[in-house]
Amino acid sequence: MSDNILDKSDSSGSEMSVEGRLSFDMKKMFFLSLGIAVFLLVYLAPQLPDAIDPMGEHFALSKQAKGALAVFLLAGIWWVFEVVPIGVTSITIGVLQILFMIRPAKETFEDFMDPSVMFIFASIVIGLVFTKTGLTKRLAYKMLNIVGEKTSMIYLGCFVVTAALSHIMAHTAVAATVYPLLLTIYSLYSDDVNEKTQFGKGLFMGMAYVAGAGSIITLLGAARGAVALGFYKDIVDKDISFFTLSYYMFPIGWIMVFILWGFFMVFFKPEKKTVPGLREKVKYLSSKMGPITQKEIVAALIVGVCILIMSLRSFVPILQPIDKTALILISTILFFVLGILDLDDLEAVPWNIILLFAGAMSIGFCLWDTGAANWMAVNWLTMFKNAPSFVFIMGIAFFVMMMTNFIMNVAAIAIVLPVALVIAPYLNVAPEVILFASLVTSGMPFLLLVGAAPNAIAYDSKQFTTGEFFKAGVPASIILMIVTGIAVLVIWPMMGMPISLN
Repeated sequence: MSDNILDKSDSSGSEMSVEGRLSFDMKKMFFLSLGIAVFLLVYLAPQLPDAIDPMGEHFALSKQAKGALAVFLLAGIWWVFEVVPIGVTSITIGVLQILFMIRPAKETFEDFMDPSVMFIFASIVIGLVFTKTGLTKRLAYKMLNIVGEKTSMIYLGCFVVTAALSHIMAHTAVAATVYPLLLTIYSLYSDDVNEKTQFGKGLFMGMAYVAGAGSIITLLGAARGAVALGFYKDIVDKDISFFTLSYYMFPIGWIMVFILWGFFMVFFKPEKKTVPGLREKVKYLSSKMGPITQKEIVAALIVGVCILIMSLRSFVPILQPIDKTALILISTILFFVLGILDLDDLEAVPWNIILLFAGAMSIGFCLWDTGAANWMAVNWLTMFKNAPSFVFIMGIAFFVMMMTNFIMNVAAIAIVLPVALVIAPYLNVAPEVILFASLVTSGMPFLLLVGAAPNAIAYDSKQFTTGEFFKAGVPASIILMIVTGIAVLVIWPMMGMPISLN
């Protein structure tokens, strides 16, 4: 009788398992089909009206531009619902551009090897080096010894370190460096590093979020700042210095860091308030590592010199022509030349993440090259041409925030700023506030992994899905808009920033 019961339960379990798989597949098939349907609907739609800016210039939506919009929407649906691996969606972006003659193959796939993609690759390699040599563990143990056993303070310590590092080096490189450190910390929280926990979700997603918050404070945190200042100089004929930018962005960046700490403590409250015996365990593990090795010293020197030179580029004229991607790739070459890394390590690179950003670059340039991006920006911003100045400023900030979740933030800035700065004088809005509001929201894409490299690097932890990231990003993005609004209305005027032209 017991055997029969066992047989029945096994059979039932098997049926349930099959049903579960089928329901999952049906869900996947629905969103797969939805992406294709949206693509065809937009691509085959009749000609849409031109966008017209306040100067009377027309921006037509060509067949290629419609195609770019169609690919853009399909990619967004597939990325959010992860119907196929995120890297495969990126490949689809390239294939669709070619099959539907939106862009030539050479242009399309050139973007897959854009310098920004290679920068991300080199940043990830630095993270691999830190892990392999043991530097990550040493840094993790040092930090845990300082912050103690409370999980709330571990959150805070990790977030503060990440944000602070993003002041002096590219946030992509920061994320790649801090990521293995967080893996080490998480291994002390959970016996199974593959176990999904609230603490794990908060730790890794939080790292991605605060890397963005820290990166807005200086020109060293990301390329978007330098690009935005360049556009501003060309259009307004006025310079914004390194220190002026940091002066206005410092309070906003750090307000966001501490708000995000509270956000993750509420929405991703750790299962444990403390990790008992953590300090003793850390001391024991630290002593087991022994003295620092030659490989650790060499790796630290290579990375340190690389970061120093990249940082000095903003101040030393002779270094400015040197591309930052070439500089960081020198470190990658040296790691292999000196035997710190080998072929096995190269094969361990998360190519899915790199493909993700390759696809993001491709669709970003596609929207730009075909004119679809300008058409969207002009249509959006002209909606606010008769609105109160505050509404106009927040409308720009919101559009930049949404665009930077789908395409490279540099591209989002390049699309929006020229149009916004042309419209601003008609509404008596000072150009400075347009610039800084755009830089705040472009630095913190909380909705999609493609918005910023730290998002994708955090995803490699397997602690959260793309859907979970999106869900967390909705309230976080609302908070970001509220903080930006407070900055425009209260903080920046108190600091001396002009908001209106009068």
